[in-house]
Amino acid sequence: QVQLEESGGGLVQAGGSLRLSCAASGGLFGVLNMEWYRQAPGKQRELVARVNAGGGTDYADSVKGRFTISRDHAKNTAYLQMNSLKPEDTGVFLCSAVNVRTRLQYWGQGTQVTVSP
Repeated sequence: QVQLEESGGGLVQAGGSLRLSCAASGGLFGVLNMEWYRQAPGKQRELVARVNAGGGTDYADSVKGRFTISRDHAKNTAYLQMNSLKPEDTGVFLCSAVNVRTRLQYWGQGTQVTVSP
C-alpha cells in the first residue's frame, strides 16, 4: 500500500510561484508513475503533469512552459514547480501514484492552491 503526503500549497498573488511536494511511502518508488491533478470548484479533476517511472514528463496544455514536474528517487518525492501562476490555477492539487506493474492508483489528500488576482 502506497501512502502519499502532499505539501507546499498556499495563497499566492498572480505571477507568483509555489512548489508542491509529494512524499511517497510504503512502496517501490521506482515503479511508480507520479502525477499531479487539479480539482477546481465546479470542474472535473484535471491531470496537470506526469513524470513516469523512467523520468519522462507530460503536461496539460494549460500549464506548459509554466509548471515543471520532477522526482527525487533518493527522497521518494515528486515535485511540482509552479511559476507564473494565474487565478485560474486555483484548486486542490492532488498527488497520484500509479504502479506500472499492477496499474493500481493511489491518491494523496490534496493541498489547496489559491491564486489571487
